[in-house]
Amino acid sequence: MPNRVAIFIDGAYLDHVLREEFHDARIDYAAFSKQLAGESDILRTHYYHCLPYQGNPPTQEESERYAAQRSFYTALERNPRFTVRLGRLAYRGLDESGRPKFEQKRVDILLGVDLVQLAAKQAIQEAILVAGDSDFIPAVLAAKSEGVLMRLIHGATPHSDLWKTADERTQITQTFIDSVRRQPRLTPN
Repeated sequence: MPNRVAIFIDGAYLDHVLREEFHDARIDYAAFSKQLAGESDILRTHYYHCLPYQGNPPTQEESERYAAQRSFYTALERNPRFTVRLGRLAYRGLDESGRPKFEQKRVDILLGVDLVQLAAKQAIQEAILVAGDSDFIPAVLAAKSEGVLMRLIHGATPHSDLWKTADERTQITQTFIDSVRRQPRLTPN
């Protein structure tokens, strides 16, 4: 019987890796999960992110960006065994050049709690974490103490302490991205 695995995707991190390392590649998230799991049985893929900020009242651009992101999350949840968990985006003022600064809130803790709960309930034997942030180390250590094998999937420069804490590590490659790239929709003539 194959291992049961849960996949935990830090959406902002994956967005960054896809944008900066793979020229804004668009991927098929169901195929991405299946590739990551290999022969293991996927309990669920958890995707964590935030909806875009909207002012009060929102600008036209903010409303359009918000609607597009909401539509994307709805489409993700239509995939079998997918769950989208949303934090909140907090406005933090302006940077030195006058651009607005935002900070994700609750996202890392949502991921950490889900990981630890599944590990403590012995619902999974393996966890695949797509992330690069050292804030996940306490949750990774807790899951490992429950006997869960922790696999880290990362871009070129994950935090070195997170990398060391994982049981297994795999860097996302161009070949992997090409294998899960979203196919363009064909439009009828």
